[in-house]
Amino acid sequence: MTTNVLIAAICIMALVTYLPRVVPLVLFRKKIQNSFLRSFLLYMPYGILAAMIFPAIFFSTDSLISAIAGAVVSLLLAWNRRGLLTVAVGGTLTVYIVQWILTLCA
Repeated sequence: MTTNVLIAAICIMALVTYLPRVVPLVLFRKKIQNSFLRSFLLYMPYGILAAMIFPAIFFSTDSLISAIAGAVVSLLLAWNRRGLLTVAVGGTLTVYIVQWILTLCA
């Protein structure tokens, strides 16, 4: 990944997390009563970030096997309501361990 692509990705992620929070403040004077619209505005940034980040997980390591293992461990930790740091460290450690095992077996 080049520096320009990384900077563009960071800017896009900042934009999609900032706009859904600011637009309702600018457009609506009263509190939004519609529960669908409120939940849509709340979860949209997370969905967009997940759609941008998740495919990159599988191409960020030397082996697809280690990427899948790291993604599975991260998803399981997140499913069990672990913190963001725990999820990130668990997935990273899993990738390193699987990469190490694959290197030993090769």
